[in-house]
Amino acid sequence: MSQSVTSAGVFEDVEALSGALLSWCAERSIRLRSQEGVSAAGAVIELFFAGYTTQDELLGALSDRLSREAIFAS
Repeated sequence: MSQSVTSAGVFEDVEALSGALLSWCAERSIRLRSQEGVSAAGAVIELFFAGYTTQDELLGALSDRLSREAIFAS
């Protein structure tokens, strides 16, 4: 039984990560395999390990983080 609980938890985590990334890219018309898409993928993984675990949390934090990075890069 614990294996199915663990598998379900992993699936939910992957779903939250991919959902946030896909939503972020779609909102901005960014291709996943572009440099910006790859950077966003790395950022969403870092945010997940920092404690953002739902798709909404990840999407909000990703938007905030990459907006700040774009400001500092210009």
